[in-house]
Amino acid sequence: MRLKKWLLFFLLIGSILECKLPLLTPRSAKEKFEEVLKGHATYKSLTPELIQRVFHSFLDELDPTKTYFIHSEIDRWVHATDDLLSDTLVRLKRCDYSTFSEIHALFLKAIERREALEIAIGDKELPKSVQKSEFQDISTLPWAIDTNELETRIMKIKALQLESAGKMGEEGKSRFLQIVEKRRLNRESELKGDGEGAERAILTLFLKAAMESLDSHTNYFTPTEANQFMIQVQQRLFGIGAQLRDDLDGLVVVRILENSPASRSGKLKINDKIIAVNQEPVVGLDITEAVELIRGPEGTEVQLTLIRECDEGSETLELELTRGEIVLEDSRLETTVEPFGDGAIAILRLFSFYQDLNFSSASDMRKALDEIKLEKNLKGVIVDLRGNGGGLLSQAVSVAGLFITKGIVVSVKDDTGKIQHLRETEGKPVWDGPLLILVDRASASAAEIVAQTLQDYGRALVVGDTHTFGKGSFQTFTLDAIHNPKINPEGEYKVTRGKYYTVSGKSPQLKGVLSDIAVPGLLSGVDIGEEFSKFPLANDQISPHFDDDLSDLSAFQRLKLGNSYRQNLQVPLSTYKPFIASLQSNSKERIGKSKNYQSSLKEIEKKNFDSLQVDLFGKCDLQLLEAINVMKDLIYLGDKGK
Repeated sequence: MRLKKWLLFFLLIGSILECKLPLLTPRSAKEKFEEVLKGHATYKSLTPELIQRVFHSFLDELDPTKTYFIHSEIDRWVHATDDLLSDTLVRLKRCDYSTFSEIHALFLKAIERREALEIAIGDKELPKSVQKSEFQDISTLPWAIDTNELETRIMKIKALQLESAGKMGEEGKSRFLQIVEKRRLNRESELKGDGEGAERAILTLFLKAAMESLDSHTNYFTPTEANQFMIQVQQRLFGIGAQLRDDLDGLVVVRILENSPASRSGKLKINDKIIAVNQEPVVGLDITEAVELIRGPEGTEVQLTLIRECDEGSETLELELTRGEIVLEDSRLETTVEPFGDGAIAILRLFSFYQDLNFSSASDMRKALDEIKLEKNLKGVIVDLRGNGGGLLSQAVSVAGLFITKGIVVSVKDDTGKIQHLRETEGKPVWDGPLLILVDRASASAAEIVAQTLQDYGRALVVGDTHTFGKGSFQTFTLDAIHNPKINPEGEYKVTRGKYYTVSGKSPQLKGVLSDIAVPGLLSGVDIGEEFSKFPLANDQISPHFDDDLSDLSAFQRLKLGNSYRQNLQVPLSTYKPFIASLQSNSKERIGKSKNYQSSLKEIEKKNFDSLQVDLFGKCDLQLLEAINVMKDLIYLGDKGK
């Protein structure tokens, strides 16, 4: 199973043409892409290999559901000859996009064919019992061989969509058909364009395809998408607070944000499938359009029509929620204490690496640990980074610095090959005792830096899913929410500039951080991570930097840092090594004997995320409970060793 189009209500990256087209010209599009190439970590100029990728992405941008084109008519671009690639390269250097205009012209003909197929399908009975697995990931579908296969595919998709829409009653089903038809015609009309509009559509599609061809995190944003990105950066909007997965037959709830309207109501559940918002069907809509229906002014009501699976089958429910302000800082850090013997274990759930004028992830964690130490006999600390997708790099350094003395935390290699080291320089760790980092396959970026750095130094054991997400790259943005919030009418972009490496010289890119003790959780069996993204950067290593000689700094910077810096560098520790085998064995035995855990693992295999046993965000978090057991073992073994 491959999860696609994950989206938070507060993170909205839409598709092209649901908005006013950017004010692009052939020259400005060329200049914008050249800017990206100038700063990119790997590619500095277009190559035939990249042109082939651009062709693929351009076709996907035009026909993401693969219900317009037929393989034979696009094969010349899908499997382009060397001559075509070279010719396109020459043309682009002259601001000539005629090759892509040809593809666009072919798509206009495909629109006419699709219209004829829609009319023909209207008189036919749709297929029964279509397997959803066939369309689990549309991006992997082959292009249709002929018109008959194209028609069959469209009919199957309609059947899946109608299966959900049918549960809304005849009136809802009829409305659904009208909405789907309207959305299709609107999109086709926007893609057609006329005169200058058609040219801008082609240029926009080209920029999207070209930037996607470089790597999985370099992207072009239309002005509307850029505005949505600003919402993400400012961490504020009004909605209900849930994370969705886009399915053909609805939007599946995969996470409910803590302290959100959805969470406080207690009515919405993991794995609920939303099929309508305020009686308007979302089946057939782009996920961004559906999210826009759910968003709205604070205090207003939104009605969700959803399907919930149960033992007896499924039921259709109407749910009304009151929209509220969703600010990520409301769920930045969650602290709990687990009694153990004559003391306690602290569990710090960090949702992101944040910083503003008043708070930061590192200062909040330090304060929480200081308070616990005053009140309890602190015996161990678990830092829970599950689902933490990253944040500010500087905060990753500061959080890691809470548990080491001094030294390099992360190294950044940019597009020029220059390496810059980021250090913990204060030498005031808040905790030097037993430490576990709990991760899952959604732990990414800054979360991976903290986990791997503390693992490198031997300061912590990493527990959880076998590996983390695997995002070891960093990006720069043309958007600046604070200093330059005005959006360019030509659009904005972000570009991958380089990769991160921890003090051992390893990068989490692609591979992720490997757990010392594997404790399966909700995402253990899900194919999610950098390795499943489009054109990911390769993994590599640099030299270890445990003995920080400050050679990357100027003489003035070394003088400013002071001679005392090197007097208390964190050295790699082997404290936990004698215990790892026992910890692994004990954990495996506990999980094997636990009927609850075994039941949850079976539910995970079936992808039944609504089960109480596997609800990561519910009351029974078995992965966390087992991490606590591992910590108790570690404390016991450490005391016994002493």
